[in-house]
Amino acid sequence: MRVALYARVSTKNSQDPETQLLALREYAKARRLEVFGEYVDIGISGGKDSRPALNELMADARKRRFDVVLVARFDRFARSTRHLVLALEEFNALGVDFISLAESIDTSTPMGKMTFTVIAAVAELERSLIRERVVMGLQRAKAQGKQLGRPKVKTSEGQLLSFCEAGLSSRQIARLLGLSPSTVLRRLRAASKTC
Repeated sequence: MRVALYARVSTKNSQDPETQLLALREYAKARRLEVFGEYVDIGISGGKDSRPALNELMADARKRRFDVVLVARFDRFARSTRHLVLALEEFNALGVDFISLAESIDTSTPMGKMTFTVIAAVAELERSLIRERVVMGLQRAKAQGKQLGRPKVKTSEGQLLSFCEAGLSSRQIARLLGLSPSTVLRRLRAASKTC
């Protein structure tokens, strides 16, 4: 089996990714895994979902260039549960296993699959709670009479018609008045006019 090693350090000067890579290489050797490549991000926060080496690793996973991703710890790979779960779901769909040494998670084993399922369920719960809070906040704002959405742009039907008669397209009119093209078309249709 081919394995991709991923390491990340947040700061360039005080940390060395070799610390992580040595442990990953030893684990791969002990399990007789062929190291396909080493992907290392230096000086990049784990809070960022887009990182050069991580992006390359994901691209290679989509091309099925390796069978396993090996990391020292979850937080070296992803800081948010959401990012971790999305990546693990993608790996699962691609048939790529994921191993984290510190947490002893290996999705190629039944116990690792169960752990992934629990992590995914917790992430789904977290998303549901956030969604619920957002809906409650919107309902409260509506009840208090607050205007939601973009502020309305005040334009007269006369303005629309004069621009239309001047030969402007609905897109040009929309750009000039700060409206969406669909709003311009809807209002022109209501006035039985087309541009």
